[in-house]
Amino acid sequence: MANQIDCSPEVLDYVREVSLRDDEILRELRHETAALPMGEAMQVMAEEGQFLALLVGLVGARSVVEVGTFTGYSTLCMARALPADGSLVTCDISAKWPDIARPFWERAGVADRIQVRIGEAAATLDALLTERGPGGVDLVFIDADKAGYREYYESALSLLREGGLIVLDNTLYFGRVVDPEFQDADTAALRELNSHIRDDDRVDMSLLASADGITLARKRTG
Repeated sequence: MANQIDCSPEVLDYVREVSLRDDEILRELRHETAALPMGEAMQVMAEEGQFLALLVGLVGARSVVEVGTFTGYSTLCMARALPADGSLVTCDISAKWPDIARPFWERAGVADRIQVRIGEAAATLDALLTERGPGGVDLVFIDADKAGYREYYESALSLLREGGLIVLDNTLYFGRVVDPEFQDADTAALRELNSHIRDDDRVDMSLLASADGITLARKRTG
């Protein structure tokens, strides 16, 4: 049985050469984000953005919620994968990040599918549950403050329809989850969450050793 290969720069270049379907708008948004302090570390990889778009299509999503907008690269990728009458609600604690994203969304012709909400993510998710009721969302992407992931995960499960999908980013957290030297709140929260999702019989799940760790949790039916 083959083990996980080391993803060297050469392998990553090859993956991008044979699988990445890129365009000018996506490249420009990545470049603008990379120029920001910590921008390159905080934005999703191009391959992950394309993967998120694929998941939106596979789930047949018409309603997506994103926790953590930043400069809106993942937002753009997912919004493009929605049908013309689909909707994506994305939330962030600060308006300055979505403001960077908005011109790119407009150029891509998907700004009308995207609704930005500014404020605490937990409050936004509570408001969405009140507005839409349980089961009103098809896919939730969580990429925000790590200490809040458990709360966001539980709220996402309430929002999701049966068969809907939660995608959580950074669940390997730079590899810190396996390093006992790291006992900070964010790393500890992710360790606890990873174990919780593994044992959660409400979902089918898989943690992918890709990018910085991507966990998929599909809400079971019945």
